[in-house]
Amino acid sequence: MQQSPHTPRGPVAPAKSVSIKSVSNRLVAYGLGAVVLFTAACAVEPSSKGKNFKGRYLVARDALETGSYKKAISSYKTMMPEAGPLEARLRLEYAHSLLRSDKFIEAGREARLVAANQQGDGRLAALAVQGTADHEAAKAALAAGQNDTATKARLAAAGSALDAVLEQAEVFDPLGTLARRRAEIKNTLASL
Repeated sequence: MQQSPHTPRGPVAPAKSVSIKSVSNRLVAYGLGAVVLFTAACAVEPSSKGKNFKGRYLVARDALETGSYKKAISSYKTMMPEAGPLEARLRLEYAHSLLRSDKFIEAGREARLVAANQQGDGRLAALAVQGTADHEAAKAALAAGQNDTATKARLAAAGSALDAVLEQAEVFDPLGTLARRRAEIKNTLASL
């Protein structure tokens, strides 16, 4: 009997299950677990401008995922000029690295660039990073006693970005962290 190319040739091991809790624990602080899942689901093809692009990308991605944010930031930044059609993805991961390094203003700026030039899930992922970065920047400013118009505007921008994400796709907030962040922003604005 001839075996079909689609018939397994031996026992098939069950797929490993990934605990949502274990994945989200690392990212819940910023409410971005879904953003990482979104970006990790995309295929990476090497750029025509460099044979080692895929390898360098994997190094940058590993640095982001293992908390080596300084290395991730440096890696993504040097890859950006040759990213070609992958620029939006790299810029979003770069923004996420900046966010995780507490470089909130820079993270918001990079995420804004992605959101302005993307549609669909790519735009929503960028808005989640932008909203989170703007909120964290505003919280830092308030903690430093900067209760000014610029800080209030940053809080309002954070709220608008998160509203857009929450209105469009529940997949970006499976644990409710963005909704909690949005409620915190609303309460802070009301108290100012």
